[in-house]
Amino acid sequence: MGVNVSVVAIDAGNSKTDVALIGEDGTVLATARGGGFQPPAIGVEAAIDVLAGVLGRAVAELPAPPVLSGHVSACLANADLPVEEAELAAALESRGWGSSVEVRNDTFAILRAGVDEPRGVAVVCGAGINCVGMTPDGRTARFPAIGRISGDWGGGSGLAEEALWFAARAEDGRGEASELARALPRHFGLDSMYGLIEALHRGAIPLGRRHELTPVLFATAEAGDPVAAALVKRQAHEVVAMASVALDRLDLLEEEVPVLLGGSVLAARHPQLNDRIAALLAARAPKAEVRVVSEPPVLGAALLGLDRTGAGPEAHRRLRARYA
Repeated sequence: MGVNVSVVAIDAGNSKTDVALIGEDGTVLATARGGGFQPPAIGVEAAIDVLAGVLGRAVAELPAPPVLSGHVSACLANADLPVEEAELAAALESRGWGSSVEVRNDTFAILRAGVDEPRGVAVVCGAGINCVGMTPDGRTARFPAIGRISGDWGGGSGLAEEALWFAARAEDGRGEASELARALPRHFGLDSMYGLIEALHRGAIPLGRRHELTPVLFATAEAGDPVAAALVKRQAHEVVAMASVALDRLDLLEEEVPVLLGGSVLAARHPQLNDRIAALLAARAPKAEVRVVSEPPVLGAALLGLDRTGAGPEAHRRLRARYA
């Protein structure tokens, strides 16, 4: 007799994928972790193959073969537009992992993981920035969140890029003096922005290592550098702008509602950033409760799956207790 899997929960980010197989009573039957989900880089089918490999490792942990006739709840990076969610859902449906499939952007997993009911707003500030909101009646608020062409600013990559821009101008005199001109190259063992620019341009330092400069920016801001501090303040305003718009779209600006902060930049709990976010948001949404999400996103994907299957509160409690 096979193991009945009620929900196949998938949280797939750019760098890692988590899969959890959930029973109808909320029991976590098996879990597995694997590589990132990057359809823009390798194509949709190859990216789905990565998910299939992780799912296979989870299935291997079961004491008997699974009965995959339940619901697939997939929260995926790079599912930024509804049309992309639909395309990815169709690709997952073709694999036959469940009788129904729902694909959402992975920011929804962070939101659902941090709330007891599907009601609230989450802002994620990792490599980029994104924001989503949802209510129990199924309404959602979201942004395209695909970079500057969709009006986005900030996130770890954006902050690092801005820090480099200001540091270069500080060193050569085009801009305001800033300690960033010394702190950024020093991080890589260099003595000038010119040297860092050359190293990045010619590949001596891979461009992918620019994300290492984001913590340097925050440390420089904390030490009192006004240029660095202004960038941190701007990031706080961007976070609050997104959260406020999402709350307004859902008619939650005047309600007691959670506003969750996630992603590496916000999870680092830099006081200059997170405290300013709380203060700015209090002026826009005075009843909002701001907190950093500590629960794993795969929990959110699983809870969204239980929501969809109509599982009762005890199943939700059992699942949440497993990840507490």
